[in-house]
Order: sequence, then C-alpha cells, then structure tokens
Amino acid sequence: METKPGHVPQRQAAALALWRWRAPLLLFEPDAEWGLDRSVLESLFRLAASPPGEQSDRAYLHAIAELRTAPLFTSEVDPDTVQLFQLETISNLLTFGELLDEPAGDAADRVVEASASLAHYLDELVEGSFHAHPAEEAHHAYLAGLTDQVRGGYFASRHATVETACHDALGGLPDADPTGLTDSPAGRALLALCENFGEELVTTMRWLRTTGH
Repeated sequence: METKPGHVPQRQAAALALWRWRAPLLLFEPDAEWGLDRSVLESLFRLAASPPGEQSDRAYLHAIAELRTAPLFTSEVDPDTVQLFQLETISNLLTFGELLDEPAGDAADRVVEASASLAHYLDELVEGSFHAHPAEEAHHAYLAGLTDQVRGGYFASRHATVETACHDALGGLPDADPTGLTDSPAGRALLALCENFGEELVTTMRWLRTTGH
C-alpha cells in the first residue's frame, strides 16, 4: 500500500476537494436514523489530509469499514436538500478510499470532479429558488469582478477559484517523503481556504432549508 511520490499531488488535490465539503457534513447534524459516528467522519477527513503511508492508509480504510456498518448503508433514505449534499460527501469519502487501494486509478479525479459538480448543483438550487439569496448582490459583484471566464454561477466560480489556488500551491508542497497537508504551514493554509469555502456553503444551505426549497 505504498504511495508513490508521483501520486502525492493527485492525492492531496483529492483531500482538499473533500475538505471543501467537510463543514456541510459536520456542521449539520446527520439524520439520527443513519447511525453515523461523528468521530469516524472526522477521522476520515483528518486521515485524508495526513502524510501518505501504510499506517495512515490502513487507518483510513479501517475507518471506512467502520463507517459502512452504519444503518445508512442498509436502509432506504429520502434526503432533503442538505442531506443530499451530506450523502454525496460521504460517497466521496468512500471514493477516496479507492484511491488508497489503487493509486494509479481515476479515484482522485472523480473526487475532484464530484466536488465541482456539487458546487454547480448548489448554484442550480439557488437560481431555482423562489426567494432572492441574501447575498445576491455580492455574488453578482464577485462574478462581475472575475478576470477569468466565468465558469457557471457564484459557487461554481468560487469553487474553481479555490481549486485553482490549491492546484497552483500543491507544486510547492513536499512530494518525496511528504509531510501531509496537516503538517506543513502551506498545507494548513490550503485546508483553511477550503474550510472557509465550506462554511460559506453552510450559510447558503441553511438559507435553502429555512426557505423550504
């Protein structure tokens, strides 16, 4: 289960993509009937951002196995809007586990692409609401101020900006004998950037839930 140096940037990019949806998963209480252990979910995010290696990889896959024992995986669910994002994030955590089993596969790309797709979907929900978003003017101003081509709505564009910043910075992080995102100042700064984006997502999800979308 050795992680090859050439795969480290892809793994780190996937970990950062997960981190963007950490707040929506953990700040909203999951459905009690799902039977999820919050400490297991927290450990998965932490381990994804930890230094690659046999010990952390085995710990991640062990946590995944523990997560899969929850009633969520053997019952039908009818999620509301917020819960749908939570379920998609949990699915992405499982996909990250595939990356550890097969570093040369496409799991990292699928985690990153799923994160972007969720941001696009949130834009669709906001645009389809009968209520004006409280930060609508600020969102329009943000889009108007972009120098690059706008890639969809506000959240898709914000996601693309964060993703690009992470991609540009990953080249400066250790590759051979990597320390992990949580163990370097540059890595922690990227995690904080993604966490900030996630908290902004939470604010809009609360608004969607309040307005009864």
